[in-house]
Amino acid sequence: MRQFNFKSKSKKDLLYGKSIPPPQKTQYLLFSFKDLDRSQGGTFKDWQRKMILADACDKLHSYSLQTVPQCFSDKFKSYKRWPEHSNFKKPKHVPEDAVWYSMHISAKLCLGGHLVHNIFYIVFLDENHDLWPSKRK
Repeated sequence: MRQFNFKSKSKKDLLYGKSIPPPQKTQYLLFSFKDLDRSQGGTFKDWQRKMILADACDKLHSYSLQTVPQCFSDKFKSYKRWPEHSNFKKPKHVPEDAVWYSMHISAKLCLGGHLVHNIFYIVFLDENHDLWPSKRK
């Protein structure tokens, strides 16, 4: 079995923090539910019952076919910091220096999370754009 030799002082250095280089232009976007906050936002069962889970999976699939730079648009954008006027509470299990993103599925339906290298850690199943609510015009 192949073993990896990481020359890092801690596992945290490998995953988070300001020392992480930007993703390579050829890296495809990957997804993780490791940081999913089940106490806020929607659940998979809710989204399945409302028939929106398949739409979200289809959107994840289409993003996974793109490199990280290709994904950035008005449908997948960074908020840089935690939104102070969010309807969610900032999860304690997500690093303080996380850069927050919102991936729009359709209309108000989006996935909120943070990006490390080429991995988008999905934290919220956000049905009503509660991570970063916008003012209605």
